[in-house]
Amino acid sequence: MSDEKKPSNKASSPATDLVHKGRNPNQYAGFINPPVYRGSTVLFPTLELLKSRAQPYTYGRRGTPTTKSLEDAICNLEGGAITILTSSGLQAITTALLAFVEHGDHILIPDSVYAPTRTFCDITMARLGITTSYYDPTLNADSLEKLITSKTKIILTESPGSQTFEMQDIPQISKLAHKHDIWVLMDNTWATPLYFKAIEHGVDVSIQAATKYIVGHADALLGTITGNQRAANQLNSIKENLGVCPGTEETFLALRGLRTMAVRLEHHHRSGVEIANWLSEHECVARVIHPALESHPGHDIWKRDFCGASGLFAITLKPTSQEALAAMVDHLELFGMGYSWGGFESLILPFDPRPFRSVTTWNEPGPALRLHIGLENLNDLKSDLEAGFERLKSVGNETT
Repeated sequence: MSDEKKPSNKASSPATDLVHKGRNPNQYAGFINPPVYRGSTVLFPTLELLKSRAQPYTYGRRGTPTTKSLEDAICNLEGGAITILTSSGLQAITTALLAFVEHGDHILIPDSVYAPTRTFCDITMARLGITTSYYDPTLNADSLEKLITSKTKIILTESPGSQTFEMQDIPQISKLAHKHDIWVLMDNTWATPLYFKAIEHGVDVSIQAATKYIVGHADALLGTITGNQRAANQLNSIKENLGVCPGTEETFLALRGLRTMAVRLEHHHRSGVEIANWLSEHECVARVIHPALESHPGHDIWKRDFCGASGLFAITLKPTSQEALAAMVDHLELFGMGYSWGGFESLILPFDPRPFRSVTTWNEPGPALRLHIGLENLNDLKSDLEAGFERLKSVGNETT
């Protein structure tokens, strides 16, 4: 039985789907949200059903009504054929990669990729006899094609790139990959399917760290993998073979967060762009790296393919000392320092991408900061940052 509220031939917008898909109050005594199903053992009423497993749920690891509700809602949002849930965003990436390779294969990964993805490829995939080549994420399709070998099975994409926000031409990469019978995987956490329909743009597998905007409250870890029909068998198989399953409470929290994601993401978009524009005029800022700004090298791709932006972007500061940088960030009141993003709270994170690059260079002379703009009042956020800049200037003047 479907877990959706009621069948309908009427088309609805993604924002409406986020509220209604993946739930059916009639199945749980009229309560709006699916309950949390905690359990491992599922009973079979007859020997025939036990042998055939011909009932919706057979074992806790293989799914519950709670996990199916979230899978159905995400799959609908992504426009895919199958969605599987994992216990974290990183597990979603690693599981998806393992689904399409075997010993002796080769994969292409953007040089700006999320650092733990790089570590997994360099250590675990290498141990399994799978080689990885890193490519400049700004390469056009013709240049990228030169890196393809007869052993290449996956092109992983991440647009925008982790920390430094390079934009990739996903439709062209997908067209190139499919010409060579190569799988295209994309980490689509930044935009979510609300702002970029990865599968519609040719991607075979769309990956999200649901920890971020789906959960939305910085209180749960979860990942999603959604594949097109071509990828469905491999994803279903890897889920079963690896025993991949999400936590029960985390799934419930993701369902709760999903219902308000459209409203939250719209706020993140507006606030992020406003703060980015404000920072671009600030005397302490050397560069703002935000795809929605015309100054971004990949802005034309973002404008063509995306219908919004999240609250995550980066800036580089004019050259200053570490003491001055610490004076700025250590005493911010509204911007916390932390490695995640996508929650309701604003975050700031100094970073240096150079240790995680092999084919591209990072030549910014000043410190780099990644910012996530949360749901706070914009004037309050600007005041907090301005006070930080004043501390930076004050200590900077003392050390010069």
